[in-house]
Amino acid sequence: MKQARFFRSLGGLVCGLVFLVGLYTFTYGQSVQKRPNIIFIMADDLGYGSLGCYGQTRIQTPNIDALAKNGLKFTQYYADPICSPSRCGLLTGKDMAHAYIRDNYEIGGYDFSDEGERGQMPLPNNTVTFPGLLQNNGYVTALIGKWGLGGPGSTGIPTQLGFSYFFGYLGQRQAHNYYPTHLWRGTERVPLDNIYFSPHQSFPKGADPDDITNYARYSGNVYSCDTMASDAIRFIKEHKGQPFFLEFSPTIPHVALQVTRQALKRYEGMFDDKPSPNNGYLPCFRPRQTYAAMISLLDDYVGQIMQTLKEEGLADNTLVIFTSDNGAPDGEGGAPTRYFDANGPWRGFKGDVYEGGIRVPMIASWPAKIKPGSVTDHPTTIWDMFATFCSLSGTQIPEKSIAGAVQTQGISIESILTGKGQQRSHEYLYWELASHHNGEQAVRLGDWKGIRLGAKNDPDAPIALYNIKADPAEQINQANKHPDLVRKIDEIMKRRILSHLNEWNFEYPAQQ
Repeated sequence: MKQARFFRSLGGLVCGLVFLVGLYTFTYGQSVQKRPNIIFIMADDLGYGSLGCYGQTRIQTPNIDALAKNGLKFTQYYADPICSPSRCGLLTGKDMAHAYIRDNYEIGGYDFSDEGERGQMPLPNNTVTFPGLLQNNGYVTALIGKWGLGGPGSTGIPTQLGFSYFFGYLGQRQAHNYYPTHLWRGTERVPLDNIYFSPHQSFPKGADPDDITNYARYSGNVYSCDTMASDAIRFIKEHKGQPFFLEFSPTIPHVALQVTRQALKRYEGMFDDKPSPNNGYLPCFRPRQTYAAMISLLDDYVGQIMQTLKEEGLADNTLVIFTSDNGAPDGEGGAPTRYFDANGPWRGFKGDVYEGGIRVPMIASWPAKIKPGSVTDHPTTIWDMFATFCSLSGTQIPEKSIAGAVQTQGISIESILTGKGQQRSHEYLYWELASHHNGEQAVRLGDWKGIRLGAKNDPDAPIALYNIKADPAEQINQANKHPDLVRKIDEIMKRRILSHLNEWNFEYPAQQ
């Protein structure tokens, strides 16, 4: 009898413990599950008008178009005007008045050899990045693709700056070739089955530019973006049981113009195409066909990622954002961007602070949260992603960094994505680039945008003023009609913090 009572008591205790453990697991498990996975896909030099959902008619992008159809399309999303600053703004949440990296800066000059691989100006190793904050909050974080914020052996290695995993190009110079001899996994150099050739060379003298066989020397066995896309799929599958952040940043459609034979087939004979044998990058037999095929291949990668999320049961709890790091270039490397109207209706190209250089596509997909077919014209920026991803993941942003600087000029767009709460707006947006137009600055203030060119010679150079709502092509300068606005924009431009690098400043040597 006593033994029976003992086992009944023991059974009750076990049941109670199981109930408590179950309750804890349910409660805690739900809180963990509710933290979304985040995938940020960033194309390289993809202009606003390059996708079907943004008006493109010649290039096929069905998977990205489906993202827009089933998600949220942004019509006023801004990157920075060139590669490295955009990537810095993304990771650190800083605009170009405060960012550590404000231009592309090649360590060791423009040496494209494997031996000369040193990368770009590195971020300091104490830089606070949102992947690092997410990592500290239980996320596994990965960057697969192009980096451009520090080369081999520098302080700017992705795995030292918040990424649990990195696979891709460390430096931008090597990324000019889609058939490199190697990529990097963390700090390990991973050889590929390709023979080295320079991504910048002229067509051989005496060779026939109309003979396709003379272009075989500009390809290899392993196409880097195929390899990186496969690695992104692997990462998703291997980490489906924990919250993850993945930045997938393939180099498409940045020149050189190179793509696989398989990808080229879909555009066979579709364009009036002529060879581009000498364009500063690599000779290309059919530049229009190649450029379109590159973008459609990028679209294939997006489709593969979305299909993987569906198959692994992750689609509803994963925010996917697709965008670009800046606008399309003006014919760089033979890229037929004017033929495809790659920047849509906007004035300017990559490197410009006109809309064509900085206004780029952005699409957000999150089936459990975002209403299909949504569109927003809320002005949003690449440096908003820092605050957004921290907010969505329940990650606190430190008020001050080690150096005492404010962490971010970005604003979380969680309310736009979820449809809940009141969305805050920027008072103004700011861009600059010392190496273009002899120093350029731009400020967007509501529907007004001020642009100063020639700031390297004259920090008080005239400001052109455009109403980008009424004049989206930035053709009608209204500075004389609105002197108060011009003065306010000038004051904002002069709030910029001096860069650590003199050549990125407009005011030196007067302020030194």
